[in-house]
Order: sequence, then structure tokens, then C-alpha cells
Amino acid sequence: MALSDGFLLKVKRAETPFYRFLKRLAQKLPRARLPVPRWLKPFFRFLYELHFLLVLVLRWLRNGLYCQPLFRSRCAHVGRNFHMELMPFVSGHAGIYIGDDVVFTGRVAIMSGRVFDCPRLVLHDRVTLGHNVTISVNREVVIEEDVRIASHCYIADNDGHSTDAELRARNLPPRPQEVRPVRIGRKAWVGTGCYVMKGVTIGEGAILGTNSVAISDIPPYCLALGNPAEVILRNVGKPRRTAPVSAGAATTGGPSAPG
Repeated sequence: MALSDGFLLKVKRAETPFYRFLKRLAQKLPRARLPVPRWLKPFFRFLYELHFLLVLVLRWLRNGLYCQPLFRSRCAHVGRNFHMELMPFVSGHAGIYIGDDVVFTGRVAIMSGRVFDCPRLVLHDRVTLGHNVTISVNREVVIEEDVRIASHCYIADNDGHSTDAELRARNLPPRPQEVRPVRIGRKAWVGTGCYVMKGVTIGEGAILGTNSVAISDIPPYCLALGNPAEVILRNVGKPRRTAPVSAGAATTGGPSAPG
């Protein structure tokens, strides 16, 4: 046993009054705090705010001058007002198409394999991806306008490996028919920790609840939960259609036209 290991073991065991003192000291040090006089609190409050202001400025400079140009050069198209908090991790040869006003609020990973020559990830206008979202695209993943993808979600148009045991053992990619596109309809909301698997279409305005696994289509304006996800409510958030106003009713009681 090394000398340092023996010393630490004696402190942990508190074998003597000296080692008991050292153990108590080691337990109290992490909880120790310096007193802050009342007249110094405004100064330390200023330092606290300044700390986070500097962090934000440095993060903005890093994103604007380094991360954004690098990631944009990797994409096939990036629209206006694209914003990201951290540099996305991209592995593979997928074409990435990003619309206007798209936001990455944290770390995003985009991966593609070797099955198809030109896999595509398409993010339409005003899509928001949360922190730690992973998208595996071997053929095509399309996320339409105004979709919200919460943190820790996984979206894939493939299983990662072939379902054929022999192909897996030989480290061969899945067959092309095993890869099926994914589409998430406009205004849909995918909750935290969800999985959207191959061949799934999530309808317009649908909601996939937290920690759910979608292995089949979710109809429009439905709330689906569970593993596998099942529809539990329909017509959730569906826009109401207003009845058309007749010509006679439109002229009754309204302001008179100028003469």
C-alpha cells in the first residue's frame, strides 16, 4: 500500500484523536463559508451578475465567430435567423437542410450510416430542438414547421443494426427495406425523453407525451402516451372552424360606408 493510501485510510477510520481531527476538518471544509458584510453585498451582487454577463458574451462570440460558420459550412442549406447554443455533433454524410428561425437550445447530435448515398435531414421553419436531441438519419427525417422537440429525445429512421443476425455478426449495414423515413407534422410537440422510431409519421398538431416510444403513426391533433405510445385523447388543440358569415348579416349593424 502506498504511503498516501495508508494515510487516507487512517483518516477515514479516525484511528487516533489526530486522525479524528483531520476527518472532522475534511468534513467541515466543503461547508465553510466566508462571512459577507452587509455593506459588501451590493459589490458581490454586481460580481455575480458580471460573471454571467461575461459567460453570455463569450458564448455569443464563440458561437458567432467560430461554431456558427463551421456548422453552416457542413449544412446544405441554412435559413435566416438560425440560432444554436452549442456546436452540433454531426457524424456521417447526411445532407442537412434548415429553414428560417430554427433554434437548437442545447447539444444536438446528427448521425447517418452507409445504407443510402444521399440521406436527408430537413428542418422546416421555426423548428425548435431541445438539449441532447439525437437524430439518426439513414434515408430521410423531415420535421415540419413549428414543431417542438423537447430535451433528451431520439429520432431515427433505422434500427442502427440489421434485424438479420448474420448481417449483425458480420458488421454489415441493414438492408435498404429496413430503413423507413420519419415525418413529424407541423405544430406537433414531442415531449421530453421520447423515442420516434423508423417509419413513423406524427400528424399535425399531435402531442407525444414524456418518455413515450412511438413505433406507429400518431394521428393529427391527438395526445399519445406510453411504450409503445397509444392515443388516449383526440382533437387535442385542434383549431376551431368558424362558421362563414352571410352577406346580409355582414351588412347589418356594421359601420356605414362613406357617402
